[in-house]
Amino acid sequence: MLMKKMTNSTIQTAAHSGITLDSLRVSYHDNVVLKPLSLTIEPGEILVLIGPSGSGKTTVLRAIAGFAQPDSGRILLGDTDITHLPPYQRGLGMVVQNYALFPHMKVEDNVAFGLRAQKQPKSLVNERVIEALKIVGMTDYATRYPHQLSGGQQQRVAIARAIAVRPRVLLLDEPLSALDAQIRHNMVEEIARLHRELPELTILYVTHDQTEALALGDKIGIMKEGYMVAHGEKNTLYHQPPNRFAAEFLGRANILPATALGDIPPSGQMTVSCLGALIEAQTSAVRSSGHKLVCVRPQHISLSPRPETTNHLNATLRSINWKGDLTHLICDIANETISVAVTHLHPSPQIGDPLTLWFSPANTILIEA
Repeated sequence: MLMKKMTNSTIQTAAHSGITLDSLRVSYHDNVVLKPLSLTIEPGEILVLIGPSGSGKTTVLRAIAGFAQPDSGRILLGDTDITHLPPYQRGLGMVVQNYALFPHMKVEDNVAFGLRAQKQPKSLVNERVIEALKIVGMTDYATRYPHQLSGGQQQRVAIARAIAVRPRVLLLDEPLSALDAQIRHNMVEEIARLHRELPELTILYVTHDQTEALALGDKIGIMKEGYMVAHGEKNTLYHQPPNRFAAEFLGRANILPATALGDIPPSGQMTVSCLGALIEAQTSAVRSSGHKLVCVRPQHISLSPRPETTNHLNATLRSINWKGDLTHLICDIANETISVAVTHLHPSPQIGDPLTLWFSPANTILIEA
């Protein structure tokens, strides 16, 4: 019932909630932090931006919010150019890392602040405050002040305040960074559930956490030094990374030198030479033959053959790291290090043992060097 009430709220129709960045460029004191970026976030989509510190992901969010003025380019919300509108006229909700709560206001008043600024009726304000606090599990803390809350609780209140105003677009800048692991996991599930019940809501989520990105994103954008180096459906980016940076940043990856033998087919697989062996690799991310790289995820490697694992490499075991659900094996092949993640290890090999590493051509991706 709670979520059904929210879907009948004042959120604008999906046709007007998408975001378009048209050659957006941002600099601070002559330092260009966002190279010209063109990007479309579809109505109702969750786009997660990830990348190292200083890559430009938060600058994208701040420009959309109106807190970073672009040097050039445009920002469109639906068909409306909002490039030069002040933040309060953009119809957006935003949650930042440092909570930004008013210390002199109780929790319920912090959540109500945006609604009161919109001059909403008192009855509607009360209703939405109750709903928003219930979503984030903070109903029992409505009359407390921010200094009486933990950091994680304060961030929950900040999320409730953003949700309460029913924004057309929700901007989240590492909103869960202050939470411990279990609460963080629960909040990821709550944000995902919120979006399932509010499919009209467009979300831009900035994080450095790959698990959050894969759990929440419809699409993922990977940024580096002010550029978007990869963008697309999360499953495609993970299983078919277009470049080395994307492969290594979105999860663990073994990157091995390889040589493509013969002409590259438009798609499908071909034989490549890798560390003295001939293996089959997928070719969708490359266009020419010669020196390339092969990407294989650690969890896609096994120590025993199966019908689909026709690729194999001979290695030497260098270390074993037990990490609960998984055991990570660090192996050596011709001075290249390969990580293997297995769930069952019986019998357990010994350091220095020769191993045969088996993996499927479907999980062997050829990328540009």
